[in-house]
Amino acid sequence: MIRIVITLIAIVVVAACTPPEPVQTSPSAPPTHVYGGRVATTPSGLVLDGKPWWPSGFNAYQLGTDWSSNLGCGAEVDLDRYFDQVPRGSLTRFNLFSSLATSRETGRLDFSRFDAVFAAATRHDRMVLPVLTGSNGACEDERYKDRSWYVDGWKRDEGPAGLTFERWMMIAVQRWGGERSLAGWEIVGEPEVGVCGAAGCDWRHRTCPAGAAAVLRTFFDTIGTELTAIDARHPIFAGTTGGDQCGIAGGDMLTVGASPHIDILDFHDYRDAEGVPPADSSLPARLAQAHELGKPLIVNELGIKAGSCLSLPARAASFRSRIDANRAAGAAGTLLWAFVPDPRPGECTYDIGFDDPAWAVVAEVVD
Repeated sequence: MIRIVITLIAIVVVAACTPPEPVQTSPSAPPTHVYGGRVATTPSGLVLDGKPWWPSGFNAYQLGTDWSSNLGCGAEVDLDRYFDQVPRGSLTRFNLFSSLATSRETGRLDFSRFDAVFAAATRHDRMVLPVLTGSNGACEDERYKDRSWYVDGWKRDEGPAGLTFERWMMIAVQRWGGERSLAGWEIVGEPEVGVCGAAGCDWRHRTCPAGAAAVLRTFFDTIGTELTAIDARHPIFAGTTGGDQCGIAGGDMLTVGASPHIDILDFHDYRDAEGVPPADSSLPARLAQAHELGKPLIVNELGIKAGSCLSLPARAASFRSRIDANRAAGAAGTLLWAFVPDPRPGECTYDIGFDDPAWAVVAEVVD
């Protein structure tokens, strides 16, 4: 009896001292990175509530607009109608900008609309991906974020409500980091570290300085450390366009994507309207790099113009074939650009309204 007790004690001690193994769905499945929230990642995909997740859905950047309280960006969205209509298991990417948390009357912070977005998503049990700022300044101060911003401007430059981006990030992550509907964080939408020219900051006038990838990598390492110190329960999306932008072109993506504070890589697909990126910056090349890094990649923007230039049913069919191709190639999800509550059918745009047949495509492919 004494020998049995001693043996049992030894087993318990060994078990307590043994580090936990990576979570696996089966003996042959790839290891799962569990953050503590609802979303986890594998080297090639996402997991939601412990089950494999292949999200589709919409970019709905206007969700934070409330012209009665904030500075707004586009038309207001009926939040309950939107989250009721978007299918279960979908993902919605939206702008969580400080400009939309600023009172149009007082210039002070007003969180009411963003609180309403998260509340509506939770009521309907839908997942959201907030983007904390954009690279081109649209719907914010209209100023392009150049190399200096990624060096230290994010800690120094004041924006809406007198906040630096660093301060806004901390406020946002502390306030909404516990939301059940939160899939993860995207720090900057489409980051790149170009330098503006004498004629302006349009892409035709910008230059790409040497060492751009190192600047972007240091930015993600530094700001990612700050973010995860507040919230380590949610993955961080790279937000990168994925083409040949300054700082991520070709092999530079490996430098940036290797940051320990980038969990999910991104690619934005507009090949029909904006051309095909160079081979070393194409979707197949980016998927190969994601595989090398052991991280999943999502096509977070897939845009095809319709309206006066293409019928909505024809675009829906194109969306379906492109999504199927992305999935077969290894993408971990695809979000369509972009839902708006007031589409312009008489113009050639990316608009996707409430009655667009693209909704049926999302419902069919989301998994």
